[in-house]
Amino acid sequence: MPQQFIELGEGYGDVYELLEIIKSNNSRFHQAFILTSTKEEQTVASLAVALKPAGDSKFMPIYICREGIPYNEEKPSKRQLMFEECIEQRGRKAVVVEIKHSSIFSESKLFYQYLIGIMRLHHYIPALN
Repeated sequence: MPQQFIELGEGYGDVYELLEIIKSNNSRFHQAFILTSTKEEQTVASLAVALKPAGDSKFMPIYICREGIPYNEEKPSKRQLMFEECIEQRGRKAVVVEIKHSSIFSESKLFYQYLIGIMRLHHYIPALN
């Protein structure tokens, strides 16, 4: 099953769009992610949600707000709390995964291939069949 990231932005107003995508696609919800990375001693989070394919399609979209939210495990930001609450309303929890920062990749396509590999390896999303 092919998966592809769809980047919404860096997570300021874009988090509200991500929340609306989750709410309006409740039956397609597959998994939510809080992806943390560190650059120059600052830890940031990317919020993402994977949706099941629509209809007979084999395409799995993964919507992401990339690296725009400061991350502190003890004191989560308002945007992170809103995201977690939205996921909990669906009876689920977001998976927290520590990853490499996207800046070490020469292009975003390579970064997203890296993320898909991690997600498949840990069985968070289905394998490519």
